[in-house]
Amino acid sequence: MSAVRVLVVDDHPLFRSGLRAMIDRVDGVECAGVAASGEEALDLAGSVEVDVVLLDLRMPGIGGLETCRLLLARPDPPAVVVLTMVEEDVSVAAALRAGARGYLLKGADEAEILAALALAVAGGTVLGPAVPVGALDHGGSAAGPFPELSERERRVLDLLAAGRPTAGIAAELSLSTKTVRNYLSAVYAKLQVEDRYAAIALARARGLGR
Repeated sequence: MSAVRVLVVDDHPLFRSGLRAMIDRVDGVECAGVAASGEEALDLAGSVEVDVVLLDLRMPGIGGLETCRLLLARPDPPAVVVLTMVEEDVSVAAALRAGARGYLLKGADEAEILAALALAVAGGTVLGPAVPVGALDHGGSAAGPFPELSERERRVLDLLAAGRPTAGIAAELSLSTKTVRNYLSAVYAKLQVEDRYAAIALARARGLGR
């Protein structure tokens, strides 16, 4: 199995170097490159293979949130995990709305960072234990499970995780089965899973389907 390739994006040289050294000494992950700004990150991500971007929010130039949006707008985008000093609820919610798969504070230890990278690549979303709990209520559904999904897509996934067949979901939501299949296809694409079974497992792990 190939190593997870990580792009480190941070404008502080010492912190950048520390992250690179940590990644390089751990089996199963490797540093695909380092960038000091969003512009550098976008250039590098277009020229090297990247599975996940470890991204600071406050940087010169376009900044972390816009970098996240632009990265995720590309075909076959990498996962993005934010690693920052910024702990305000609004910043957490904004990062999740932008499509980030994780949000960690820079006090996170090596195990927390590596676990977040692995979960993000697998299609999960993680908030570090030091992230303020108020972020879960800020900005409505954006900080809930699967912020990349619309409310209707999340409802379809919830019913799927509860064991409902396609026809049952259609009846519950007063939709045609074709429309439900279209919703499911969108959900699979956004969550980067191959089929309904992988989607169910991921949804149940995040608390849906209960």
